[in-house]
Amino acid sequence: MAKKIPNKIKYSVRYLALTALEKVFAGGAYSNLLLADVMKQANLGPKDSGLLTEIVYGTISRKLLLEFYLEPFTKKAKKIDPWVQNLLLLSAYQLTLLDKVPDHAVLNEAVEIAKARGNDGIATFVNGVLRNYLRKDLRDTQVIQNPLERLSIEISMPLWLVEKLTEQLGEAKTRELGESLLVPSKASGRVDLRVLSREEAIQSLEEDGLEVSASQVSPFGVVGQKGRLAASGLFSDGLLAIQDESSMLVAPTLKIAPQHKILDACAAPGGKTTHMATYLEARAGGEIIALDIHQHKLKLVEDNARRLRVEDVITTKELDARKVQEAFLAESFDRILVDAPCSGLGLMRRKPDIKYTKKPEDFLKLAAIQQEILASVAPTLKKSGILTYSTCTITQEENQQVIAKFLEDHPDFKIIEPVANPFMQQFIVNQCIQLYPQDAMTDGFFICVMQKG
Repeated sequence: MAKKIPNKIKYSVRYLALTALEKVFAGGAYSNLLLADVMKQANLGPKDSGLLTEIVYGTISRKLLLEFYLEPFTKKAKKIDPWVQNLLLLSAYQLTLLDKVPDHAVLNEAVEIAKARGNDGIATFVNGVLRNYLRKDLRDTQVIQNPLERLSIEISMPLWLVEKLTEQLGEAKTRELGESLLVPSKASGRVDLRVLSREEAIQSLEEDGLEVSASQVSPFGVVGQKGRLAASGLFSDGLLAIQDESSMLVAPTLKIAPQHKILDACAAPGGKTTHMATYLEARAGGEIIALDIHQHKLKLVEDNARRLRVEDVITTKELDARKVQEAFLAESFDRILVDAPCSGLGLMRRKPDIKYTKKPEDFLKLAAIQQEILASVAPTLKKSGILTYSTCTITQEENQQVIAKFLEDHPDFKIIEPVANPFMQQFIVNQCIQLYPQDAMTDGFFICVMQKG
């Protein structure tokens, strides 16, 4: 029978952080979705929500480094329950990297949680570990002889992934990438330029008390420094969509005309779908067929379409994108977007748990699916039509190698230069956009645009 936790502790920020970390590290929840749920259920105010987010994301992001720091103080323990280890990790994060709360308060609350969740013995253990942690110098990562193992600990990224990225980018850029992931993500939004200019949008957001700036990455984007974009009047009026700057790069690459018929092969939750829809006109025959394999995800697309006032040009359909060729006639579409299912490593800043859950074999499995999708949609594109392939990952197996295999099997397709503003030109390599998380402090993203001969 589970021990009853007093409400004073049960609904405290640190106890909520502990339970969130347990679920994330057990592999049963994504940090971003879980946190939103916890904050809603606990009815946390902005200040406590901010602290909870800081503790959970910070602890996950630096997990390997915190374990390295804690190890000398816990190595004599015969066994440490996972929840106790998580309590030590989140406490170590606060003691090492946060100055918002006094050390004694962090320590006292950790001991109270240990006593309430466990017993006096566990509370004594936690107290002893954290007091020693405060008193003694933390060990230097320079004691790790192997440079890649050291880098793995310093940027809290599994060794196999550090080795893979180092092979692809070199050690210096891998370090730069890893360190950039420790900087909190920015909120960004896409302005509906059909209705108002970006300057007008910024003015409106500032009148709502937000601090925002124009995105360098996308002419549609605004970046929030202070305040919640989703609480703005523009958002409630359907004139602003919450979307990462890198994701806003996709729709312009398709060179959409008002009358085009478009296939969005992997549409949910609909950010890129609704962006493409802003280029279309229903009276001219413009239409997007938006696919997903899950009906509940298609509902997200439909909800977004209604809120953003583009539902008249979007039709959803439950279908596996690998079966497009069976469901549609040849040359049905003027434009096709394959925003492919991927490992999501470009999202590690917003979803730091991703780096611990992925495995090397995932890339090959996903690449096979990505190639199947491309092969399935290719016959349904009209001659001279454009196919854009995008992912929110940074591995060559899911990006460049997938494209190389597709072009080898489909000689009637060729890569064309993507539409991009002057700032983004520096990130075009071999006619493809490859944006790493450190380049513009956005999600990592890959975009390849191909035309059918």
